[in-house]
Amino acid sequence: MITVIVHINNEDPVMGEVDEIPKPEDQNILVKNPRRKDGKDVQYLEANVTQVIWPFHRITFIELIQDVKEDEIISFVRE
Repeated sequence: MITVIVHINNEDPVMGEVDEIPKPEDQNILVKNPRRKDGKDVQYLEANVTQVIWPFHRITFIELIQDVKEDEIISFVRE
């Protein structure tokens, strides 16, 4: 799953997961586990909602969040 932040017109951004990156011919996006960026519930969705479909005409842009594993983080250490 790919974590995304969906920026909806006149609303706060919503974070969630998608199965694949939307294609140019898609008209909707299915977001699983919708939540605010701070992890709280989205105020205009019911508490038991697990998936939301938004039409693309309501979306300004979508950010793709890459999952970084601790093993992949390279840091520099001075000795």
